[in-house]
Amino acid sequence: MSEAKATKGAAADGGSTAGPDGGTPGSARPRRRQARGEARIAQLLQAAASVFCTSGYTASSTNAIAREAGVSPGTLYQFFPNKEAIAVELGDQLLNRWRDTYGAAFTQSHIELPLDRMLDAILDPLIAFNCENPAFSVLMHGPEIPGRITEEHDTLHATMLTRVESVLADYLPDVPGGQVHRIADMTFMLFKAGLDLIMAHEGEERAAYVQELKTIMFRYLDPLVGDDARHRARRAP
Repeated sequence: MSEAKATKGAAADGGSTAGPDGGTPGSARPRRRQARGEARIAQLLQAAASVFCTSGYTASSTNAIAREAGVSPGTLYQFFPNKEAIAVELGDQLLNRWRDTYGAAFTQSHIELPLDRMLDAILDPLIAFNCENPAFSVLMHGPEIPGRITEEHDTLHATMLTRVESVLADYLPDVPGGQVHRIADMTFMLFKAGLDLIMAHEGEERAAYVQELKTIMFRYLDPLVGDDARHRARRAP
């Protein structure tokens, strides 16, 4: 969120940010007001995430979000003009965190591991993120989601697929590019389908589905890259 928006929200929550003479505000007091505004925004976004998960995006309302946050609708409108603006802000935050998560998962040290350990190192943080942020799935895949969110998600999806393809191409230098692309696409689709099942369960059943996904992906990839992956691990310093 931009500083200008946060400052505007802070002013609405704590009064004007102008100094006593109407000029530049002092240092400590405006910062406290801005922090209050940011805290209120975080509170509203957390409430929105809960409501979106419970009711779905389409059936959710600003009144329900305000009620979940424990504030009046008027307070909510001081920071967000409508439900779409809330969804876009929440979606931006989640997409940024998702980029960080998958960027850290696809580190070179993980890619050099034996295949079974590589799958653990890459899949575990990706699965954990989705389980800890169920609103991410709601906002990325639900109907009537603001177009900006779906466009950014599609761009990120393409980036991740390219990353998977790049990793596989490094393991399969003699395989034609078209076949590497199909393998990468299939691998990515296996992950997405497995993730849907994982998200639909909890507790021990969820853990069991995580293991099933890893087993399927290992059995698919091992005949293709398993020997080379083990060879690379032995060569790694």
